[in-house]
Amino acid sequence: MTDRLRMRLLHIRDAVEQINALAEGRTLDGLLQDRVALAAFERFLEIISESSRHIPDDVKAAYPAIAWPKVAHLGNHLRHVYHRTDHRLLWSIYEEGELRILSGVVEELLVLPRTP
Repeated sequence: MTDRLRMRLLHIRDAVEQINALAEGRTLDGLLQDRVALAAFERFLEIISESSRHIPDDVKAAYPAIAWPKVAHLGNHLRHVYHRTDHRLLWSIYEEGELRILSGVVEELLVLPRTP
């Protein structure tokens, strides 16, 4: 694994951890009432999205359980169509465990040896 890939994976891991900390003990309605927390939640999803774009295609192909194109597209939606964001959909990414699956893949990749 290259240092650049490792850095992107660490960005994903950190963003997932931040989302988990932010969302713990909250409901979607509670999140929607806290505009700063909602903005942070969206930003962490953007970071995951952008970082995912830098994961090589062969690595992505080895993990088909992750909907990589959807992960990448999410950031575009949050940046460019922010006024039509479906917060229930964003919350479901957290609540239904998609981030746990992604986090598991990231952790698996992070134990791979580094390459120059």
